[in-house]
Amino acid sequence: MKLIQSILLLLLITSFSNCKKSSPEATAQEIRVEQHKDPSGFNYETVTNDPTGLRLYTLKNGLKVYLAKNEEEPKIQTFIAVRAGSNYDPKEATGLAHYLEHMVFKGTDEIGAQDFEKEKVLLQEISDLYEQHKAETDADKKNTIYKKIDEVSQEASKLSISNEYDKMISSLGAEGTNAHTWFEETVYKNKIPANELDKWLKVESERFSQVVLRLFHTELEAVYEEFNRGQDNDGRKLYAAMLEGLFPNHPYGQQKTIGTSEHLKNPSMVAIHNYFDKYYVPNNMAMVLVGDIDFDKTIQKVNDTFGKFEKKEVTHPVLPKESPITSPIIKEVFGPTAESVSLAFRSEGMGTEEEKLLTVVDMLLANGNAGLIDLNLNQKQAVQNAGCSPTFLNDYGYHQFYGAPKQGQTLDEVKDLLLAQIEKLRQGEFDEWMISAVINDLKLSQTRQYENNTALASAYYNAFIHHQDWKDKVAFLNELKKITKQDVIDFVNAFYKDNYVVTYKRKGEDNNIVKVENPGITPVALNRDKESKFIQDFKKIKTPALQPKFIDYKTAIKETKTANGLQVSYIDNPNNDLFDLNIIFDMGQDHDRKVSLAAGYLDYLGTDKYSPEDLKKEFYKLGINYSVNASSDKTYVGISGLKENLDAGLVLLEHLWSNAVPNQETYAKYVDQIAKGRQDSKLQKGNILWNGLMNYGMYGENSPLRNIYTIGELQAINPQELVDKIKELRNFKQRIFYYGKDVDAAITSINKNHKIESKLLEYPEKSKYIEKETGGNVYFVDYDMVQSEMIFLAKGSEFDPNKMAASRLFNTYFGSGLSSIVFQEIRESKSLAYSAFSAYSTAQEEGDSNYIYAYIGTQANKMPQAVDAMMDLMTVMPEAEKQFNAAKEATLKKIAAQRITKSNIFWSYERLKKRGIDNDNRKEMYETIKNMTLADLKMFFDQNIKGETYNILVIGNKKEADMKALSQLGKITEMDIDYLFNYEKKKEDIKL
Repeated sequence: MKLIQSILLLLLITSFSNCKKSSPEATAQEIRVEQHKDPSGFNYETVTNDPTGLRLYTLKNGLKVYLAKNEEEPKIQTFIAVRAGSNYDPKEATGLAHYLEHMVFKGTDEIGAQDFEKEKVLLQEISDLYEQHKAETDADKKNTIYKKIDEVSQEASKLSISNEYDKMISSLGAEGTNAHTWFEETVYKNKIPANELDKWLKVESERFSQVVLRLFHTELEAVYEEFNRGQDNDGRKLYAAMLEGLFPNHPYGQQKTIGTSEHLKNPSMVAIHNYFDKYYVPNNMAMVLVGDIDFDKTIQKVNDTFGKFEKKEVTHPVLPKESPITSPIIKEVFGPTAESVSLAFRSEGMGTEEEKLLTVVDMLLANGNAGLIDLNLNQKQAVQNAGCSPTFLNDYGYHQFYGAPKQGQTLDEVKDLLLAQIEKLRQGEFDEWMISAVINDLKLSQTRQYENNTALASAYYNAFIHHQDWKDKVAFLNELKKITKQDVIDFVNAFYKDNYVVTYKRKGEDNNIVKVENPGITPVALNRDKESKFIQDFKKIKTPALQPKFIDYKTAIKETKTANGLQVSYIDNPNNDLFDLNIIFDMGQDHDRKVSLAAGYLDYLGTDKYSPEDLKKEFYKLGINYSVNASSDKTYVGISGLKENLDAGLVLLEHLWSNAVPNQETYAKYVDQIAKGRQDSKLQKGNILWNGLMNYGMYGENSPLRNIYTIGELQAINPQELVDKIKELRNFKQRIFYYGKDVDAAITSINKNHKIESKLLEYPEKSKYIEKETGGNVYFVDYDMVQSEMIFLAKGSEFDPNKMAASRLFNTYFGSGLSSIVFQEIRESKSLAYSAFSAYSTAQEEGDSNYIYAYIGTQANKMPQAVDAMMDLMTVMPEAEKQFNAAKEATLKKIAAQRITKSNIFWSYERLKKRGIDNDNRKEMYETIKNMTLADLKMFFDQNIKGETYNILVIGNKKEADMKALSQLGKITEMDIDYLFNYEKKKEDIKL
């Protein structure tokens, strides 16, 4: 107990570099709100003992502004959050809030407009047509109206300019440009260089001043493709069924964020305008800026732009209340993926006592290490996997449990095992020290979260959306310390009864899939060579130059040695007292397949002193995480956590390493788990496409993916061999990386605890995998899905560092981002896909080949058009000088704003060395890109992409896919999934 208390005390006084504004002497009880006035007269609030240093302003028009400072990198994470989501969709127009989110990217009467006076007349005509379309019930007449919408939209598109918003934001060097909609929120996201704040505010203040619904029907079709992706996602379907059971009246369960098919196909532009006017007002919005900012100057700039918005009265709808659940509610969903079961209990919402108690209960059940589910189900391999997590919203919350069955296990058996863990809590069958330990664990997670600007900014906007005072957030963990074991027992007995929703995800055909016709949209004009007056004025704004900073790895990574001669690379942790220690072996699965197998097995073992469960508890008591894992060419043995407990953690790790005891029953379960994992993974379409088909397209039969043990071979292995393999690992050459404070203390601990042989062994020879030539092949997997997904894959030349600059600029211009050529042509103009991108991918290792690939996910009945469109782009690169200049500017600014810091200095250097590079090559790339022209990029395209021959990798429903169209691309080989992954079946038994 004393140890746990000391950990908590250490965490409470942890110093957050660049962030913390309260003194180490401040106590947990001194959490209060203080009022301040800055030199310009703006009022703001702070919270004492707040490790984040938040300043919370409220402008006169009601806009909340959350500001926090972190100078570690010259960037600002921005969020603009609106308290409006799918909960407030009209019942006759679900999906509206989400569709509005898409349209806010389309511009205003200034952004994206050539002649708005003429354009708005056509937009009004389109709006009127949609109202007629919505009201019309005769199918033929609806089709006629839609054709007229398509026709007028072509005319309107001639007066618009697509993606001007993204072009401007990209030109700033912004990253992560996106948005999301959920029940109670719509949030717009950007991470911008700090010197570009003025230009960002200019764009965003214009963007949120009004909404113009241009390019409406093409974007609507893109949203429908997103709807189709949801139909192909069994996890989403389970989630929706669970919510429907939990909330039979409330929109949480009755209105999906994406909307219904019927409503998506019958939209109202009038309703979308009304929604924007009602909820997108400053007193219903918040701006979050976290990063390298000057508080006083920043709030003045925000006020000068967003402070001009007019405050309006906002009335949120009164939503239905739910009656208590008195008996289990049963739901079922069907689909092609592996079976699983979910249990969910409805709770009260954010800011209630139930939130506090459920947070502790959830961690006692599953914290990834020593919870009851972790130890009794996952550690003992009683199920394939299991866990739980809580969600808290404004009106309600829920505690969800999930589990996947082992081979031969029923879903009800998994359900009963999950309920049995709740019963253990009910009976008080848990250690009292666990309550303090889980609070410490939550504090550790919070410490890491507050180091990350994006995570911290997310915490701020979540507080706004959920009407949460930041003072309560700061005090939350201290409030949890008041909870006793008896409080937990009493709560569990009162809360968990037969008041749950059980959702069975079963394998089988889904009879609720909505089949959609291709609407036959005529491609709209993009006008990428045109510019609005707004963007012309925007470009004239001068910003202070941001100079790039490059790493001298030789000085940034310090070197020393242990007493027994091991090389130690180390970097100081400037932020807090957390550490990360890695013992690195430069051999992995490609050197010895048993290394990876043994690393996974070790996690289930105990020693002569500790049972496996007791060992997990001992690590958890210390606030230490340990890991042993192997990649293709590396094996890592490490610990992380509180510096104070490094020595005790290393003692425990070395004890496990030296004294692990094999167990035949445990190994048999481990093999069964691998077998079931293989069966489950081959049912995941993403795994089939991006892993199975991709590896086969690159290597054919001789791929690293297929170089695995069969289940029969695994069963024949003596588990003692695996334990010996781990123990013998310490006899091989090795090196150490340490990130943390007080490296001398870490070295002392390593010298004392990590004993090795005086002469270390060399690594075994690494397996070679020969990349085959691509072209003329279509590899097809039949899968029950709505969309078809495909990758065009071509082997390029051998890795050459001199191509990295051109490839990075090419990818920005051509293949990635909302304003890229591929996205504009495939989605914006032709509405052929929700997701489409392309890249020139540089190899990760010296001597390997670069690859060119392109991806499309689209309705099966759009596949031929999508293929033609993509192949045209991959053959002739569209040349747009203004778009090239914007891409070049964006690429340079991203490099200039990038700072490689903390432990990433070491890991980035590791990646460079694999490519044969021993310096920060971003400097050379930066100078090369600065001098590149569109002609240079065209030359790169012609030499490296044009004329390449592709293997086409396709997953889709064979009944729906146009196989004749695919046959025009090459010889079709229908692949057996077991053969792709080398799961059991022999080649001669498989029909390819």
